[in-house]
Amino acid sequence: MTAQLFRTPESESPMSVALLGTGPMGAPIARNILAGGVPLTLWNRTAAKAKAIAGGRVVASPADAASDVVLTVLPDLAQVVAFLPGADGLLAGWRAAGILDPVLVIHGTVSPVAVAAFADDCLRNHGVTVLDAPLSGGTIGAEEGRLSTMVGGPGSVVARLTPLFELYSSTVVWFGKTGAGSTVKACNQIVVAATVTAVSEAMALATATGLDLEKVQSVLAGGLANSEVLRQKGRRWIEKDFEGGGSAKNQLKDLTFVTEIAADLDMELPLSMSVKSAFEKMISAGSGDLDHTGIYRTILE
Repeated sequence: MTAQLFRTPESESPMSVALLGTGPMGAPIARNILAGGVPLTLWNRTAAKAKAIAGGRVVASPADAASDVVLTVLPDLAQVVAFLPGADGLLAGWRAAGILDPVLVIHGTVSPVAVAAFADDCLRNHGVTVLDAPLSGGTIGAEEGRLSTMVGGPGSVVARLTPLFELYSSTVVWFGKTGAGSTVKACNQIVVAATVTAVSEAMALATATGLDLEKVQSVLAGGLANSEVLRQKGRRWIEKDFEGGGSAKNQLKDLTFVTEIAADLDMELPLSMSVKSAFEKMISAGSGDLDHTGIYRTILE
């Protein structure tokens, strides 16, 4: 029943769907799509990760994954752009499959300015519609199918794909033309980065004064200081485990997009600048691959 919801404008056949990038976010998204009854083609640079997802059809190249709708779950725009050209690229795959109006969905966090220009080029030169649809909710949200998806692109295309997005999202909101979704994600990342840093400062202060972090967190969670950051990541500070997760490098990348937008608007965002400086310090100390909650260690140094 679910698969029948996704149809191309010209055909009564269900739209074909592929996902590129089966990492910490992509894998649970793929599982939720398959659980929703939608056939899914998978490609990942490390094929074993794609093959670990039961029910998906794993292919050898992006060209082989060319479908009516291609979802990309990758760190930045450069990786998506690299999948288009060449004999093994999406453009060749779409041509070979006779897909005339493909949709490319970018779920990574990217520059609003860059993705808008990329979308314009793809539509004008290749007939490819690009949606920017960054996600919030982390790996837990992806696993539980309750991500927040903020979308930019043609409204009619977004409306057609919303049932697909809802297989792994509890909130799907369209904001306007391509690039708008990434601007909303920048707003989201201001709050995430600031909250992570604020909780890290609180935990650092509690540690330095000899307090029991588990007890401190129970108090925070019971009042206005509670947050999704604390719910999902509280154990990291207690157990001093900052391996894996959303990296500090990616957090800094997101904050760079924030300051890029602010500069274009001639706006001052003092908190964002302060948090960005803190993550720059963390990364310069060689801790950029740690989860962003590892800013706690930088604060204590």
